[in-house]
Amino acid sequence: MNMVPNEVFEKYRKQFHSLKRATNTNLGKAPHKPILLLSIIQLIHKGEIQINKVFITGELVIAFKSNWISLVETNHTQNFSLPFFHLNSEPFWRLVYINGLSDKKEKISSLGKLKSRIAFAEIDKDLFELIINPIYRTELENTILDFYFPNTKANYQFGIIDRYDLENIIKEQILNDTKEEYRTLMIEKSLELTDNEIEEERYIRGSIFKREIPKIYQNQCCISGMRIETTTNAQMIDACHIIPFSLSNDDTVSNGISLSPNLHRAYDRGLITINEDYIVRVSPTIKENDSPFSITQFAGVRILLPEDNKKYPSPENFIWHKKEVFVF
Repeated sequence: MNMVPNEVFEKYRKQFHSLKRATNTNLGKAPHKPILLLSIIQLIHKGEIQINKVFITGELVIAFKSNWISLVETNHTQNFSLPFFHLNSEPFWRLVYINGLSDKKEKISSLGKLKSRIAFAEIDKDLFELIINPIYRTELENTILDFYFPNTKANYQFGIIDRYDLENIIKEQILNDTKEEYRTLMIEKSLELTDNEIEEERYIRGSIFKREIPKIYQNQCCISGMRIETTTNAQMIDACHIIPFSLSNDDTVSNGISLSPNLHRAYDRGLITINEDYIVRVSPTIKENDSPFSITQFAGVRILLPEDNKKYPSPENFIWHKKEVFVF
C-alpha cells in the first residue's frame, strides 16, 4: 500500500531527526550531515539539482561552506567530503561508485579521493518529490534547523543560498586580479589552510573559472564560434587554462579561453596553439581526412575575443604555450 504524502514526510522527518553523527568529547556531535542536507535542499529549490542524483559540484561545496559559516557554532573541522561519504549510513542516501565497486572498509575524508571514487549520490525519489514541494521542503528545513541548529537558525534564509558573498569575492578575483595578485593570494592560502581546505578552495575556484570564462566569450568557442544553448544546466563550451593551473596558480581571465571540447583537447595536447597576435596555428603532425570537423581548417583563423579588452587572454601566456606545449 502506497503511503500518502504526510506519511512519507513523517518517515523522512524521523530519519532527519536521527542522523548518525560522530561524537567528539570536547566538541560534541558533528554538524556535517545536517549542513550538507540543508545545502542539497537549497540547490534543489534553486533548480541546480533537477533529479534525485546529487553530483559533487562547486556550487554544492560553496553552499556547504556558506551554511557552515552561518549555522555552526562549534570548532569542528569544515570538511565537505565527510558527510557526502558518511551519509551512506542513512537509509535515504546511496553512493554510486565510479567503477561500480565499493570497499566497505574504505574511508574517504578528502575531496580528491571523493571525486576519484564516487560518481554521485542518489537520494530516495520520494524524498526528492517532498523537497520539490514548497510546503514539505520548508518543513524539512525547519526539522533540521530546530533540532540541530536552534541557536543559529535565524541566520538561515529559506530558499536563498547565502553563498554569494563567498562566490562573488572569488568571481571578482578571477575577473579583475592581475595574475601576480592572484598567484600571491593562492600562495598565501596554501600557507594558511590545511591540505584538504586548499583542495576544496582550488576546486571551488576552478568551478567558478569554468563557469565564467565561457560567459566572457558569449558562450562561444573562441576558435570555431560554436555555441550550443540548452534549457538545462549543461555547459557545452569548456573553459581552458592557457597555462595549466598546476604550473601557473592562475585562474584569472588572462589565463583563460573558451573552446569546444575537441579543440580543448587538441590545445592541451599541443596539436594547436595560438600566437601572441591571436592567430591559430595547427601542428604539422596532424593528418586528417576532409571533414566539416577537421582541425586544420582553423589554421590562420583569428580567435574571437571578449568585448572588454581588459579581459583579453595574455599574449605572454600564448607565447609560453607555443614554446612549451605546441608540437612543431
